[in-house]
Amino acid sequence: MTSIEECEAAIRNLSSRVAELDEHSRRKHLVERSISVAVPDLEVVFDMRLTSQGISEATTRDAEVSSPPAQVRITVSSTDLVALSEERLDPRKAVLTGRVRLDASFTDLMRMRKLI
Repeated sequence: MTSIEECEAAIRNLSSRVAELDEHSRRKHLVERSISVAVPDLEVVFDMRLTSQGISEATTRDAEVSSPPAQVRITVSSTDLVALSEERLDPRKAVLTGRVRLDASFTDLMRMRKLI
């Protein structure tokens, strides 16, 4: 299990990777969305906005504190979140094997699939 700080660093790393995509790909596949990343082993949720510039407005809350549902909801262990951000875990394989759970509209899932 990793720490909340390591998970926050992983989210910053993922945001940097989004920002490094060419502008055409970002405009084509990224639509501003609210995202929540639930990390059950740490009992926290990271709430943020995904924009064409990356991730913004990231906040952390206790998993028991309710919040309006995000448009894209991700559930992942802290260790897998860090592994994803460091590209040690393939996102497609993680979703297919149940290590990462995605709850989003079909359109959002198709957009994310093109980015991974």
